[in-house]
Amino acid sequence: MSPTAPVTLDDVRAAAARIKEAAHRTPVLRSRTLDAIAGAEVYLKCENFQRIGAFKFRGAYHAISRLSPEQRAKGIAAYSSGNHAQAVALAARELGGTAVILMPEDTPESKRDAVAGYGAEIVTYDRYTGDRTAIGEALAADRGLALVPPYEHPHVIAGQGTAALELIDEAGELDALLVPVGGGGLIAGSATVAKGLRGGGLGVLGVEPAAGDDTKRSLEAGRRVPIPVPRTIADGQAADIPGELTFSINQRLVDGIELVTDEQIREAMRFAFERLKIVLEPSGATALAAVLGGAAPRTARRVGVLLSGGNIGARRFAEICG
Repeated sequence: MSPTAPVTLDDVRAAAARIKEAAHRTPVLRSRTLDAIAGAEVYLKCENFQRIGAFKFRGAYHAISRLSPEQRAKGIAAYSSGNHAQAVALAARELGGTAVILMPEDTPESKRDAVAGYGAEIVTYDRYTGDRTAIGEALAADRGLALVPPYEHPHVIAGQGTAALELIDEAGELDALLVPVGGGGLIAGSATVAKGLRGGGLGVLGVEPAAGDDTKRSLEAGRRVPIPVPRTIADGQAADIPGELTFSINQRLVDGIELVTDEQIREAMRFAFERLKIVLEPSGATALAAVLGGAAPRTARRVGVLLSGGNIGARRFAEICG
């Protein structure tokens, strides 16, 4: 890594080369209806078609691939609300390791089943009373496992940034890029790419659920601001404070944060299903919700949007969108 920045454009390019044979190059979709609503050309990067159904596979595979064979053989630990859990479980299995995953008790059943299906051991905790970072670090230390956090690691961030790298490579020059924000790893990697390629010519906007605006508050305050654990349908973005590493990157590179309500997220999921014929989980639909709500800058003619994941069961989808 660069001595002046924890993650650089070259780091993301190196990650792209490393994961090329393992990760999917996901499609970029267009919609004339969406263009008309947004008043711009909109390019949708569909990470719901990524392996395990979300962008998280990129960072997890990259980070685990950088461990020594001895470390992988001892096993991998992670904590996650679902998508990072699946990503670590699958990546560990493919790279010759085993995984132990700390997950909230209320994780959607479809995500828990997927993690177990990839052969990982699941340990649960109460997300509203427990400190997952402390519990996860203790679990890894007690068992002698290598901990791969969901966003607080430069190799994870570099891996996540490969989605934006692919989007810009395919779509060409963009004026704005909208990215979902949870712990901040995806937008940190995406902003590293955007600013590394176009500097101030490409604005980077994060999107958070209105109930979970920890990054927006933190950027406005100039420091990490904790909030109560948010209650939102966007469970993958239910962070109570930005990551220290991710915030240090996003504070330098992100141009602003937009907020969307749970109802706007529902409408975006319905739009994706009915008009685009794709399934998005709530967290995967927040950036689209922002575009549908008019959040793209008025001066932007070409807008990139990261659809971060589609891991949702049919029953849960019907409950939210029915």
